[in-house]
Amino acid sequence: MDYNKLYIDGKWVKPNSSKTIEVENPANKEIIAKIPASNKDDVEKAVSAAKLAFESWQYEDLSKRVELVQKLKDEIENRKDDMVKIIMDELGRSKAFALDPQVQPYIDAMEDFIDIVNNYEFEVEKDGYKVRKEPFGVVAAITPWNYPLGQIIKKIIPALLVGNTIVLKPSQKTPLVAYILAECFDKVGFPKGVFNLVTGAGSEVGDMLTKHKDVDAVSFTGSVEGGKAVGEAAINGIKKVTLELGGKSPAILLKGGDYELGIKKTLNTVYNNTGQTCSAFTRLLIPKDEKEEIEKLVVDMSKKYKFGDPYSEDKIVGPLVSQKQFDKVKKYVEKGIDEGANIIYGEVPTDDSKGYYVGPVVFSDVKNDMAIASDEIFGPVLSIITYKDEEDAIKIANDTTFGLAGAVFGPEEKAHKIANRIKAGTITVNEGNRSHKAPFGGYKHSGIGREGGVAGFEAFLQEKAIFS
Repeated sequence: MDYNKLYIDGKWVKPNSSKTIEVENPANKEIIAKIPASNKDDVEKAVSAAKLAFESWQYEDLSKRVELVQKLKDEIENRKDDMVKIIMDELGRSKAFALDPQVQPYIDAMEDFIDIVNNYEFEVEKDGYKVRKEPFGVVAAITPWNYPLGQIIKKIIPALLVGNTIVLKPSQKTPLVAYILAECFDKVGFPKGVFNLVTGAGSEVGDMLTKHKDVDAVSFTGSVEGGKAVGEAAINGIKKVTLELGGKSPAILLKGGDYELGIKKTLNTVYNNTGQTCSAFTRLLIPKDEKEEIEKLVVDMSKKYKFGDPYSEDKIVGPLVSQKQFDKVKKYVEKGIDEGANIIYGEVPTDDSKGYYVGPVVFSDVKNDMAIASDEIFGPVLSIITYKDEEDAIKIANDTTFGLAGAVFGPEEKAHKIANRIKAGTITVNEGNRSHKAPFGGYKHSGIGREGGVAGFEAFLQEKAIFS
């Protein structure tokens, strides 16, 4: 694989920029590749190619677009093992966790996207007029490092299916799987310019794309601060913008519920990607008078998760992605102690000499106004917060600037009533499991717009009313 090139206008090209960015394996701190730090000229070429391609791609018959995406799905399936291997290396996942949830669910989701678009009404007749849905044009997809393939798929596949063209800027920390994806596009034979790949820092290349006059829509996933910058630039340019940002999601255990189920589903979100999941249930809200019993369950169940070298076993939780993340998580664990919370499982991470390894940390006696309860840590850190009654639980759950996800575990009818009152974009109730067929996105500072499901297509469509 030649990581020294960019994919623009249907071919691999040398970048105009001579600067590069190192890609590090967080499990052993080895430099595994260098990618171009694209400059303004590289971005200009990619956007120009996408703009020209849009002139014909927007009118391509839907069946042809679907056929190409189906072929792309098949080719990604053929390259699945390569993608798993590269995600193991650039993100530090073990093989099992690189396959699922990082790769396979998103390959499967492509079939869901095809089913949705095949049944979507792009024109709807009304009384005296019709409403027509049309693509925006050039879409800049700016994606994060924590799900380096998945977040790309959720953006570009719906956008392409409805007739937009793409300039993709993957995270500089985990860009390598995007190169395999670009090879898949190249092999399938999409029209030149429909899909383009440029690499570099988000603060530079992402900023250029967001501000480019010929970019019509921006889809961004990342931090709140990054989202504010992207949103401001997009609005200044009068562009459609979709933002999927952070979270500090609550999981509420109700009396009479299945505590083991609730704790297991909570810990899976907090631990299995080393806490690097925006929708993780990092605040566990429990009845005050059952604190001791529940905390013992949390500790006992936490011990079942294996953390360490991702190459040592098939299913083991690996490291954080970078030195920056290691230092951030360490700072928050120390801050939690300073604020008066108690660690009942785990310890302050100290040794990053061989990789950015952080084990699970469970805090007890957490108040909702502590930094560990209010800030997105993005590490395997759980805050346990007690509540007096159900009204208090709802109040604590909603007392956050975020609103991405949440969960309620308890008697079915009561759990659903409480779920309806949680101010967040996705809520899990008891045995419920997330689906890429459903919309995903947040309230408040967790974002603007939705990905996935029908809403994920409509994020890349604009409406036209035709009167006749």
